[in-house]
Amino acid sequence: MFDPTPYLPQLLIAWTAYLIATASPGPAILAIITTSVSEGRKAGLALALGVLTGSYTWAMLTASGLSALIRAYGHAIIVLKIAGACYLFWLAYNALRAAMRSDRNEIVAVAKAQTSLKRLYLKGLGIHLTNPKAIFSWIMLVSLGMPEGAPVGVTATFIGGCMILGLITFCGFAIVFSLSPVHRAYLKSKRLIESLMAGFFAFAGLKLLTSRL
Repeated sequence: MFDPTPYLPQLLIAWTAYLIATASPGPAILAIITTSVSEGRKAGLALALGVLTGSYTWAMLTASGLSALIRAYGHAIIVLKIAGACYLFWLAYNALRAAMRSDRNEIVAVAKAQTSLKRLYLKGLGIHLTNPKAIFSWIMLVSLGMPEGAPVGVTATFIGGCMILGLITFCGFAIVFSLSPVHRAYLKSKRLIESLMAGFFAFAGLKLLTSRL
């Protein structure tokens, strides 16, 4: 039976790094927050699960040798960068369009309108899968938590721990920001919040295009 005890020091360091990276403000976290505030708990949780699925996908690919594939097909990262930036620009456009709605009744109606849970899940999945920085984050995490020559059990333990932490973090944000007081505050300052979100997504898209990975 696999004993993870000898690998615990490295696993704890990698899990801590993952938790810090996951909880740090970024496109995924801010999308979860605004969706939970504007559309409710179920909507926020659906988007959070999409983000978690994207994270799990990159984790499995990285553990399966994605870093070697990246070295062999480096141009694929450039394509992914462009796709990710375009997706962020599209999110910025949608947020800006929502911010431009000035009629109070229309604001309330939009806030109450529920996007399908499937679309929200796919939105969360898209945010994470089109972010090439997630790949390099997982390469770093795998190098921290999975020493060379480690048995398969270490991989399963490491990724399983990350997924538990990710589930708690992403869903925790969705639950907290779907509370009624937060929702009421959102309705009062929807235009400002959506404008800030539009600016953030546009900035994140531009930074993704111009950054060196």
